[in-house]
Amino acid sequence: MESEVMIPVHEFCIHYNIDQSFIYSLKDSGLVEISLKEETICISENQLPRLEKIIRLSEMDINLAGIETITFLLNRIDDLQQKIVTLSNRLHLYENDY
Repeated sequence: MESEVMIPVHEFCIHYNIDQSFIYSLKDSGLVEISLKEETICISENQLPRLEKIIRLSEMDINLAGIETITFLLNRIDDLQQKIVTLSNRLHLYENDY
């Protein structure tokens, strides 16, 4: 089993030129998960796409409450699109039976 790639928060912040307090505020609002690995605070590599979207939103001067709302709505849209695909596939299955 492959181990999850973890990125230290301070390196991430240096690369994206953001303050570490921004990451901690995202953690406090539940938008990102951070973990402690070998006494270093890290972000999982699979969270990078979400974090990059959030950083782009913050660069457009959208505050944290706005980012939370936008993220919630985007997640809801993704969920609904997945349901549509599932229901469409089920419908095609029933249509092909008759």
